[in-house]
Amino acid sequence: MELLPAPGGSGIVFRRTDLDNFEIPAIGRNVAKVSYATSLMRQGVLISTTEHLLSALIGMGIDNVIVELDNLELPILDGSALPYVEAFTRVGIRTQRRRRESIRVLSPIEVREGDKFIGVYPGSGYSIDYTIDFPSPVGHQHSSVDLAADTYGATIAPARTFGYRSLEKQMREMGLIRGASPQNIIVLGTKGPENGPLRFSDEYVRHKILDLIGDLALAGHRIEGHVVAERAGHAMHTALVSRLLKDRSAWELACTPAKPVPAAAAKDDAPATLPGRVAPALAGI
Repeated sequence: MELLPAPGGSGIVFRRTDLDNFEIPAIGRNVAKVSYATSLMRQGVLISTTEHLLSALIGMGIDNVIVELDNLELPILDGSALPYVEAFTRVGIRTQRRRRESIRVLSPIEVREGDKFIGVYPGSGYSIDYTIDFPSPVGHQHSSVDLAADTYGATIAPARTFGYRSLEKQMREMGLIRGASPQNIIVLGTKGPENGPLRFSDEYVRHKILDLIGDLALAGHRIEGHVVAERAGHAMHTALVSRLLKDRSAWELACTPAKPVPAAAAKDDAPATLPGRVAPALAGI
């Protein structure tokens, strides 16, 4: 998989090099299905497990990029977004002349499903509050992040996906988690992580924030507002994107100067090449 520079205003575009360079923009109308991962589809062509890369791009302030891959599924790498962030830092991030457009939230948009909830509200910058409540050993966790603080690479990107050992057989019989291993997922047993230590004491909720940032990237622009989520997941994340985009009175496009996260000296037009071939993977819970 290679990430190539793109002109200002291009957005994030996936390109299937194995299918005559067919392109799928990372926007809400191309969302195909969401369960344990988020997939995009256009004219029957699928891209699967997009959320970790999209999260890293938004978290590091990258608005325009072409993602080339020769398979339908993005690599899981270590189960986090950290390898992507390290690749971006290695090749550099270049500020473009065109001013960045963001979606400035003007009025609340909410999605509710039983005791699950997600909403986005007017606010300066891009901040997130996320609460989860999973069976033991995860339990109740809450965390907040302000993406304007330029801390994504240190505080969110390293958080890995997780899954319960007790559900492994069921999920494999469903054709899921075929590429899951202790190298790319926190395996949860009855007494806690079987392949610890954790990178953070609240790594589980931090990974949910990572997923949320990636899913909200499908709005097509960075969000300017405050997001609150409780027990949500990929389906509710993308439902919020859909509801937001449909209510044109709830937001406006606002131009703001691009402020990339500090990185190594930029190399013009240098692609970010990520190691390894694409393999079946487990995305976030």
